[in-house]
Amino acid sequence: MSSRVWLPLGAAVLVLNAVQWVVNEAITAAAWTDPPYDYATNYISDLGVPECGTRFQGREICSPMHSLMNTAFMLEGILFAIGILLLSRLVTGRARRVIITLALAHGVGMVLVGLFHGSPDGPGPGLALHVGGAGVGILCANVIAIMAGALRSPGLPRAYRAFSIAVGTLGLIGVALVGVSTSTAGVLERAGVYSWLLWSAVTGTLLLGRLVGRYLRRPAAVENVPA
Repeated sequence: MSSRVWLPLGAAVLVLNAVQWVVNEAITAAAWTDPPYDYATNYISDLGVPECGTRFQGREICSPMHSLMNTAFMLEGILFAIGILLLSRLVTGRARRVIITLALAHGVGMVLVGLFHGSPDGPGPGLALHVGGAGVGILCANVIAIMAGALRSPGLPRAYRAFSIAVGTLGLIGVALVGVSTSTAGVLERAGVYSWLLWSAVTGTLLLGRLVGRYLRRPAAVENVPA
């Protein structure tokens, strides 16, 4: 596959993935009205719980459009993995193999998040798979962002590399602090998730912008018109 195909395709997939998550999360949260969904205290996973009218860890759970959010979870894992696999061609050697492994692990983790819910039924195999998948997904995506900033082979600007390292690091710190307070659990979890979504959007947009700029700078072909 030519770089004229896989590079813009990978970049577009990353942008599309970030957009679909944010839109689907907003739609699902808006449908949760009794009581209203709280971005600060409710976990993202609460949006995918199929049971309604129950309590879990002191939170009221009722997500009428839970199937949409669970679809978004799985779609995110698949799209992110595809986008990273395509763009991994920008990197060579061991670093590429590590990035591919992380991308695939992230994809599997997020599919598990969508298949197994953060159920209010309490500890069980399904909840363990959900939490484990979320942990793997969050860790791998943020590490990929950090690696993208640490590697110089893609030839991206220094500001982008600094951004990647910072956003990935902040994402890991945010999710590590989720259990500090129930009043900020949703905010800190989102710090760990929105970090890689923001990174995906910025990375994809930057690559697409560079491709468009390169195309516009190409000299126009001169046609040989017969006299």
